[in-house]
Amino acid sequence: MSQRIRIALVYGGRSSEHPISVVSAGSVLGALDPDTYEVVTIGITRSGAWLRTEADPGQLQITGRQLPEVVQPPASELAVRPSSDAPAVFAGSSAVAALDSVDVVFPVLHGAFGEDGTIQGMLEMAGVPYVGSGVLASAAGMDKVFTKTVMRAAGLNVGEFIVVRRGERPAAPDIEHLGLPLFVKPARAGSSVGITKVRHYDELPDALALAFEHDSKVLIEAALVGHEVECGVLQDADGTVSASLPAEIRLHGDFDWYSFDAKYLDDASDFDIPPNLPSETIKAVQDAACTAFNALECSGLARVDFFVTDAGRVIVNEINTMPGFTPISMYPKMWAESGVSYPELINRLVATALARGGSG
Repeated sequence: MSQRIRIALVYGGRSSEHPISVVSAGSVLGALDPDTYEVVTIGITRSGAWLRTEADPGQLQITGRQLPEVVQPPASELAVRPSSDAPAVFAGSSAVAALDSVDVVFPVLHGAFGEDGTIQGMLEMAGVPYVGSGVLASAAGMDKVFTKTVMRAAGLNVGEFIVVRRGERPAAPDIEHLGLPLFVKPARAGSSVGITKVRHYDELPDALALAFEHDSKVLIEAALVGHEVECGVLQDADGTVSASLPAEIRLHGDFDWYSFDAKYLDDASDFDIPPNLPSETIKAVQDAACTAFNALECSGLARVDFFVTDAGRVIVNEINTMPGFTPISMYPKMWAESGVSYPELINRLVATALARGGSG
């Protein structure tokens, strides 16, 4: 194209994964070729204010243990300002006006109010092409209960779990059936936020209280023993869906599960790409990743997380319709090891979004 593609990079957001979205945006911004793209950056604060920003990739990163934030400067112009009841949209805001003048939006948003179909619905109403899955796949993929339901219907293996809603008290026999240890997690959150590994039943009340800080619906899951494996899925502009080489996560130090600190703050993990598994097991993971992607009717990209037992059984843990793009994120790393560089990956995602147009 003789004219540059005008792309809006939207990041931050109202979810607990706000800082990871900021870091992801910094990495994507650094990978966008200025000869190909004219970039408009829009940050969303934790309170929901949309701001035109002059983002610098060097500033959108974790420094030591300090997580980055989208901060509203004094007297800034808002696109959306939440009230006690509902957001109020202000006409003429530069952030909203920018969306009307771009060719495509890359919503690098993780968690609620971004990865859950909300911004996807807004963009579809506006007829603006965007990277990633549509409303239905985004909403179902964000909700771990619906994800597991769809995966089971598609013939994939999922782990044992029960669902607890705010105000409910889980029955002791149901919990005991799952055994120990247990994992308690919000149904609609990511980046291991709000998750507790429960080793004794007396730890369960505190674990539920923490999870309920992030969601009104919580899963109690049986622990899965085996290799923790992830696989990237990429859909090209012609609709072809392919899987990356998978990666196995190996923890070290005092960590015995893949927590937020282990992921982002303490450098407590190593990765094998591909995993040290039989070739037929790796192929089974890749096939299951594509099956999960198609079953949920995803678009563009996804990362599917698995446990692989010592017997070779492949169990779907969850799917991420907008996986992390930080420097340590596995989605771009797996594709790099599969022969697709970070800039090429971004180019292909944008091309798919433009080919799909303004509807999911």
